[in-house]
Amino acid sequence: MNYRSISDLSDLVNKQAGKIPPDVELIVGIPRSGMLVASIIALKLNLPLIDLQSFLRNEALKRGSTRTYKFGHLQQAWDATRILLVDDSIATGAAMQEAVSKVVDVYQGAVLTFAAFATPGNSHRVDVHLEELEQPRVFEWNIMHHHFIENACLDIDGVLCEDPTPEQNDDGPLYVNFLNTAKPLFIPSVKVANLVTSRLEKYRPQTEAWLSANNVQYGQLHMLDLPTAEERRRLNIHHAFKAGVYKRMHASMLFVESEQHQAVEIMVQSNKPVYCIENNRMYVPGRSFATLQIKAVRKARNFKQRLANKVRRLLTRFTRPVDTNSA
Repeated sequence: MNYRSISDLSDLVNKQAGKIPPDVELIVGIPRSGMLVASIIALKLNLPLIDLQSFLRNEALKRGSTRTYKFGHLQQAWDATRILLVDDSIATGAAMQEAVSKVVDVYQGAVLTFAAFATPGNSHRVDVHLEELEQPRVFEWNIMHHHFIENACLDIDGVLCEDPTPEQNDDGPLYVNFLNTAKPLFIPSVKVANLVTSRLEKYRPQTEAWLSANNVQYGQLHMLDLPTAEERRRLNIHHAFKAGVYKRMHASMLFVESEQHQAVEIMVQSNKPVYCIENNRMYVPGRSFATLQIKAVRKARNFKQRLANKVRRLLTRFTRPVDTNSA
């Protein structure tokens, strides 16, 4: 599993900006993912930017009021003599070729093609690429809408919807109200094989109703079969439950988890990749960076637990009732 974040993309543009010829006058982004890459390039190189459809209509170039860009004399899209046609990635190159065909039908200037990420063996299908990246690959900007997600396991709280606040998480009326009214976050555009949540089984009706109301398509809903939230906290099996389900789902090669420490533990216990919403990182078994992250996260979590235990002991010590009869 190869993954790149928006931060990775920005760093890549910084390091390899010299690959973009200095006489490029206009950045043209292929919607939608290509517009993200095109925007980063245009901002960093201070060049005018336009989307493909607007370019094909020769629309006026828009500019902000706070700064000017290079080639500020350009008024219309076709005034540029050389453009950079940008997409985020190429596999076969078919989508890029289709875009090029549309451009050359209406535009007389020079067209350079660009993809941030290219499949090895196909990088020659664009004039400029920044990195060769093997399949399977997913990006921060498309992970919740990629066909790869169809066989994945997804957490609910912090992924599909907001997390409950400590006050809402009372295992009572406030929590039920949260389940009914939680604000949606990242709703996949494809059907997902498995939703895996540490919500209690007794809240299945409210969870299923919310999923239906928010157009979440899924195969199975796996919930934790414990009587109370207090018992769940005592056992501390959130990540173990999720990892167990993930490990049993042989077709699933990705788990999307909201919290960093759970993401790390799910990866360790399942020995399969986990994407973390909290820090936009992909944890993959066997990679040195992931190993370092495991140690760091576990060390930080153990420190927090030791600190919390020490505070509880101190509170118990200083709030112990005084025996007034001892005198």
